[in-house]
Amino acid sequence: MKFFLNCLLVLFSVLISAQDGLPADYLTKDFHKERRQALRELLPDNSIAVFFANPIRNRANDVDYVYHQDPNFYYLTGYKEPHAVLLIFSEDINADNENTFNEVLYVQEKNPLAEMWTGHRLGVEGAKKNLGFEKVYNGSEFVDSGINYSDFDRILFHNFHDDYRDSKGNKADLHSLIGTFKEQINYDNFTPISQNQIRIYQLIKATEVDNSANVAQTIGRAVSYYPDLNEDEIIIKYSQSQDDATRMELKQKLVSKVAENKSNLNVSLLPELMGKLREIKTEEELVLLTKAIRISAMGQREVMKAMHPNMSESEIQGIHEYVYKKYGSEYEGYPSIVGAGNNGCVLHYIENTKMKVENDLVLMDLGAEYHGYTADVTRTIPANGKFTSEQKLIYNLVYEAQEAGIKASVVGASFNEPNDVAKIVINEGLQKLGIISSVDEKHTYFPHGTSHYLGLDVHDPGTYEAFKPNTVITVEPGIYIPDGSPCDKKWWGIAVRIEDDILITENGPINLSGEAPRTVEAIENLMKESSALDDFELPNLD
Repeated sequence: MKFFLNCLLVLFSVLISAQDGLPADYLTKDFHKERRQALRELLPDNSIAVFFANPIRNRANDVDYVYHQDPNFYYLTGYKEPHAVLLIFSEDINADNENTFNEVLYVQEKNPLAEMWTGHRLGVEGAKKNLGFEKVYNGSEFVDSGINYSDFDRILFHNFHDDYRDSKGNKADLHSLIGTFKEQINYDNFTPISQNQIRIYQLIKATEVDNSANVAQTIGRAVSYYPDLNEDEIIIKYSQSQDDATRMELKQKLVSKVAENKSNLNVSLLPELMGKLREIKTEEELVLLTKAIRISAMGQREVMKAMHPNMSESEIQGIHEYVYKKYGSEYEGYPSIVGAGNNGCVLHYIENTKMKVENDLVLMDLGAEYHGYTADVTRTIPANGKFTSEQKLIYNLVYEAQEAGIKASVVGASFNEPNDVAKIVINEGLQKLGIISSVDEKHTYFPHGTSHYLGLDVHDPGTYEAFKPNTVITVEPGIYIPDGSPCDKKWWGIAVRIEDDILITENGPINLSGEAPRTVEAIENLMKESSALDDFELPNLD
């Protein structure tokens, strides 16, 4: 009966949305409300969690990038506009001598002139009706919220990056909202731990003794990417340590360091709690995430049929992104990567400027974002439709490593298990091919891990603990042999990455992106098929 009633509710929602000409499958206000309650149940006693909307990003002069909401803010509210604050209390409070409440949303004010230029705003009443909040105010009222933050044992928030602009004249912009909050909590006298430190702390806390060496290597790579980590003595010593006993000692020091923070301000706990929530996907989330992934797989299929050596990297990118739009995807989940030949050896190559891919392998790492949820799918294919013998050997080695990684993605396995088994396969295979001299040789042909969480962010937050049901991860081994590498020249310029999005279930892993062919034979067969774009030609502008 419950299932039947849920179906009726979904159908009713679809009919209403269809009448408005809008998509009918957005997350519901009940979803966001339930997520707020789930967070509230994790909060420490007598605490408040404070969330700010994402800043508006400037592109150039008076042109801004298309606005994208902070994923945590969207997850908890469904609100897509800037200049907003969300307060969630661990218990009911009565700060304004009215009815008790446990959450408050501050939104940008209705403004007919501004809305004529930049679109409809929900405003206070719209937020109450559409988002299901009972207590909503205009952002300008945040300064007089009546909340005494010193009354709370813990004030939880994400630390600030100071990447927001002062709109000048707008007393309720993000700059003003954060400034008000900082003043009220005496932020200037607080020494915070950075977001990068928090991520590493979470990883160290979740690491068992027998896997600490692998995590130390991961942390060492992170330090090279994020210079601020060099200032944390515990992190540096952990990454450089050579024995488990020392690493466990440092782990205890880390726990003590966090516990010794006497201020009621805390920027480390909230990211941890949100990671715990967002790591495990609800049924509603899996519907949207699966659609984003299937859209991305369809993009890979259509490009396989359309690909030819005279295409440019940007043209290939355009086909993928056209397919995304055709299916109703709002955005790309991250900048599209299309690297032909040696360009594929640049892990995050986003220039996509090569005018002809010729007979190279083309590495295509792209993902559609659908209603906030993003896919992350990579395929590597020969531009002329046929792998050379060397390309096939490297490709099949990566495929074998990925198969091992997917097989290891099971409930209860450690987060690093897919990477560990893939690395063994790749090192043994590279040795057999004569590209490295031994399986223990240090090399950069496989310089990254295989997996990350996937969801509202392409690198979604999580606990990095043992795999749980309804978690979605990537499994993406790769081999990259740039020109000039210390091996036979016949391997130079070969770059292969195969990436799929894997749902972890009690019954084993499910490849959500499996509709995009992965084997050499399947890719070559699909590339023989005709494409709807075969006859699409534009006038020559030269």
